[in-house]
Amino acid sequence: MSDQPTPTSTEKPKLKGLAWIVNEVRELLVTAAVFVPVWLVFNTFAYELRSIPSESMIPAMQVEDRVAVSKFTYGYNRESVPFGLGRLIGLPEGAWKFGEPVRGDVVVFQHPRQDRVMVKRLIGLPGDRVQMIGGRLYLNGEAVRREFRRTTRYVPHGDRLAISAREFAEWLPGAARPHLVREYATDPNFPGCLDQTPEFQVPEGHYFMMGDNRDNSEDSRASSGHPDLAAAQPGAWGCPADLYSSDPAIGFVPFDHLIGRGETVLFTLHRCQSGPGVDCPEPRLWRSFSRDPADL
Repeated sequence: MSDQPTPTSTEKPKLKGLAWIVNEVRELLVTAAVFVPVWLVFNTFAYELRSIPSESMIPAMQVEDRVAVSKFTYGYNRESVPFGLGRLIGLPEGAWKFGEPVRGDVVVFQHPRQDRVMVKRLIGLPGDRVQMIGGRLYLNGEAVRREFRRTTRYVPHGDRLAISAREFAEWLPGAARPHLVREYATDPNFPGCLDQTPEFQVPEGHYFMMGDNRDNSEDSRASSGHPDLAAAQPGAWGCPADLYSSDPAIGFVPFDHLIGRGETVLFTLHRCQSGPGVDCPEPRLWRSFSRDPADL
């Protein structure tokens, strides 16, 4: 008589070979069918994680920072749906507005003229007059207050040679706190390309955006985003329209292109190239990029 236990009727037979693969794939599909819609709803209506692709927002954000974006701060539109699905499925233009953007907000938005998502700081509200004169920002005819903080040396992303830059604390009217802007440490008598512009009148329902890395940001200042103004005042800019690229810049950004407000850097994958006299940002994990520059 055998000592081996006799299988009971409640035991499930073991799957082998192709049957095991089919079962695993089915379990994976069921899990995805539950998880993906929940993830999509959360990313559409609550928070979305965005990777910073360029240096235009240094020093607030570095390349490869992962930034949490609140989707409910301003409202919802077809750009709120991840991966451009809102446009793909034909959601109508326009927006369900919940809140007003504030000067100084870090805003994630859909490029009005290209299929790209951008991250910039909101500088001008509807009705504002914005201008750069000799490297200084003017709002409604008044120079925006700023104070020198330090000179730094760093290696730009993708380069090997360090460059010098100056950092200033800048106070936008109505903003909750100042923020840092960075400029290349060049002769002040020879300002950068976008340091000289005509005066822009921000239209109703639109916003004027700029990067904190002022000499390395193609933003609402670029003439390629304002073809009518560029045709009327071709010599009003400090550089030709095609200096940065042949593609049109963002110009004024409509409200229904706003995706959300950047809240914090959750974590970063940025790799800083160190060297003699080169500054590297400290590793960041769940840290605000809106801290007071006086704390630096």
